[in-house]
Amino acid sequence: MQHPFIVGITGGSASGKTTFLRRLLASFPEEDICLISQDNYYHPRENQQIDVNGVTNFDLPGSIDSAAYAADVLQISQGKEVRRQEYTFNNPNVKANELVFRPAPIVVVEGIFVFYFEEVAKLLDLKVYIDAREHVKLQRRIVRDRDERGYDLEDVLYRYTNHVAPTYEKYIKPFKQDADIVIPNNRHFDRGLDVLVSFLRNKVVEAKK
Repeated sequence: MQHPFIVGITGGSASGKTTFLRRLLASFPEEDICLISQDNYYHPRENQQIDVNGVTNFDLPGSIDSAAYAADVLQISQGKEVRRQEYTFNNPNVKANELVFRPAPIVVVEGIFVFYFEEVAKLLDLKVYIDAREHVKLQRRIVRDRDERGYDLEDVLYRYTNHVAPTYEKYIKPFKQDADIVIPNNRHFDRGLDVLVSFLRNKVVEAKK
């Protein structure tokens, strides 16, 4: 198999990356695309940094085992299968699955720090940045954390103000200028998705020749 085409996708928290990725993956047969998410490379919860008020901060580059992440991306770029245990944030009610990442013509590397981590960024063939205005991201974060994680408004606003926003300004936003494609997602990303899917389908055809 030829060297896969590796696409890095990043953006601020609640910019809409998860929905975008779901639509992107659905646009290809399973054997043509592989997703490696930063979410499965967090250090154990007990090793995460605690802020001055005793709240665990998962929104720092040091929260992620970037060396392991880069090593797995490199391995799959070389046509090798990767196995890794799913990260469950130490949730006792969730049984961790073994994740299997198989080489494919398109490999998507996703996470808020994939441009910041130099050892990951240098493996990317295409950099895509999902962008949204701050008030839009905050509203989405409030709804998501309330509905999916059971956080109350005070907790959401605290984490956004003290963890999420500073991390965005320091470790994510500055790398927007490195992106090959910036896709606005204040209301929808349909046109941007169509352009990317069309481009990547051509890459799949080239890989299968």
